[in-house]
Amino acid sequence: MTVQEAPPVTRRVESAHRLTFVRAIRGEWIKLSTLRSTWWSIGIAALLTIGIAVLIAQAIDLPGFEPIQAVVMPIQFTMLLAGILGAISVTGEYSTGMIRSTLAANPKRGSMLAAKAVVVGVFMFVSSLVIFAAAAAAVSVVVASRDQSIDWSDPAASILPIVVSSLAMSVFALIGVAFGFLLRSGAGAIAATVGVLFVLPIVASFFAVAGEAWTWVTDASNYLPVAAAQSAILPENAALEGPVAYLTLAAWVVAGMLAAWTVLRTRDA
Repeated sequence: MTVQEAPPVTRRVESAHRLTFVRAIRGEWIKLSTLRSTWWSIGIAALLTIGIAVLIAQAIDLPGFEPIQAVVMPIQFTMLLAGILGAISVTGEYSTGMIRSTLAANPKRGSMLAAKAVVVGVFMFVSSLVIFAAAAAAVSVVVASRDQSIDWSDPAASILPIVVSSLAMSVFALIGVAFGFLLRSGAGAIAATVGVLFVLPIVASFFAVAGEAWTWVTDASNYLPVAAAQSAILPENAALEGPVAYLTLAAWVVAGMLAAWTVLRTRDA
């Protein structure tokens, strides 16, 4: 009678390098920080923000015009750089095929999306905070010659507009990220981002002189990302109240991320 040996017991060994959300964030940061386009975009945004802010501070010397307005007004131009940076941070992976390696390393697509959104959003916020602070320093030098200054003793009139402007830049970048996942094409994602951030507000402005029958268009345009950001940055006489403006910006981010997550989890890379 032969005795059969028991099959060997296989034990699952936990890897010391198990993927966590923190490591996913680190991986996304490495990818974002090693792209030349990232630093070119930030450099151009810095030059435009500081340069335009200085020009506005020099050109406008009117009663009621606060120097902090010159600091934050360039966001109307740099918003496109933020949106484009967000878009290419995604579409660059699709164009090179790196997205397959990314999803192989992190098959949880929701985790990957969240990690990329966190990295792009935080990076844009911190970078914008530094840029706007530098613009504020430059504007302070310009307006000092006419006995003006930014009132730093009142955070609502100095620090808050800079922080909210930086937050708005993060929102614009995340809109670009969402379009990147939705369209997977660099040209398409950039075109869609520019359309939402720049073209739609211009089109809506045409209806301001079209009569009362079209006032709903101008009213609806107040909920576009840029208009909501302007209401949040400088709430005095703004089209939207402060809480509504913040909720509108949050809604754009949430809607974009949900749409991106839905598409990402239902189709191949």
